[in-house]
Amino acid sequence: MKNITKSIIALFAVLALSCSVEDVQDRPVIQGIDTPELVAPESDKSFVLLEDNANDVAERFVWSAATYGGDVEIGYKLLIDVKGGDFSNAIELGGTSGATQIEVTVKTLNQAIIALGGTPEEIGSYDIKVQSSLNGIQTMISANPLSILVTAYTGLIPYPFTDWYLVGDATAAGWDTNNHNQPLFRSGSNANEYKFTGFFKAGSFKLVSTLGQWAPMYGKGDAGTIVFRGTDADADPATFSIPTDGYYSFTMNTEALTYTLVAYDASSAADYTTVGIIGSSTPLGWDGSTALTQSTFNTHLWSLDLLALNDGEAKFRANNSWDVNWGTASAFSGVATQGGANIPVTKSKYRIYFNDLDGSYLLIPNQQ
Repeated sequence: MKNITKSIIALFAVLALSCSVEDVQDRPVIQGIDTPELVAPESDKSFVLLEDNANDVAERFVWSAATYGGDVEIGYKLLIDVKGGDFSNAIELGGTSGATQIEVTVKTLNQAIIALGGTPEEIGSYDIKVQSSLNGIQTMISANPLSILVTAYTGLIPYPFTDWYLVGDATAAGWDTNNHNQPLFRSGSNANEYKFTGFFKAGSFKLVSTLGQWAPMYGKGDAGTIVFRGTDADADPATFSIPTDGYYSFTMNTEALTYTLVAYDASSAADYTTVGIIGSSTPLGWDGSTALTQSTFNTHLWSLDLLALNDGEAKFRANNSWDVNWGTASAFSGVATQGGANIPVTKSKYRIYFNDLDGSYLLIPNQQ
């Protein structure tokens, strides 16, 4: 009797194992049956976006539910592309988990239009589709786009600062006012205080505020003062002089019209293999740094000509590690400290500069 019982138990075990293996091997893959299709708003609806209404809802987009042949939770993304685009470089307007509608703000829609190359104050035509996904992998996208007409505003974020750039044979740019000229950094607390600590060659330099132009300009005055040149018709001020190759710290105050220029000892400064920007505003989020380019003229200077950043935060860090990282709670510019606070960032395209000698940084928005 015991042997019979054992045999029956063994038989059920084999059957259970067999069914389990077959279930795994033969389990059908859920396939998409119906793609999601937009049902509101009406096609060719026109939107004139106003910056004063940036936080208002521009439109509620509604679509039909996708079906995948089962009772499953489906994720959705609302995508926009230029009229006739293939959606390979579409911009996401928002996403949901299960819901088949989403409200899009004026700011979000405007930023998408600008990112797609739309011309502010001119009407443009754009296509919108919905992409569904199951577990993030089995995706379907609307067969038919919904077209809208949009007149965007500039989308430039407020930047109430003037930047000043080095020009002269003592600098990396030479006497060329449009040669990747190095800007001065600001203190972060006083928009009139500028500072640059770094390498200079023996020679001279001046400061210009508009790349490619020789005015406005600051040059050297008497007894620690600076002289302003507003237009090309104004007198050309004297240059600041560097006696020998080396590191110097230059400061100027455009309100007090004063400056200082002193030698700087960089002999004990750390040398880093890489410096990058990281954070929720950056392309890789907090998971990885976006590398800056090291200057060949001054190895302590790092920059990027153009990087799209989102609303969020950022820090700088060395060697793709948190052992050395810099931050401070000052937007656009300031002096970041080791382990300091996160830098607040507003969505825009930026030129980025960082000085690892003193933690100075500059994020210049509204770039193309």
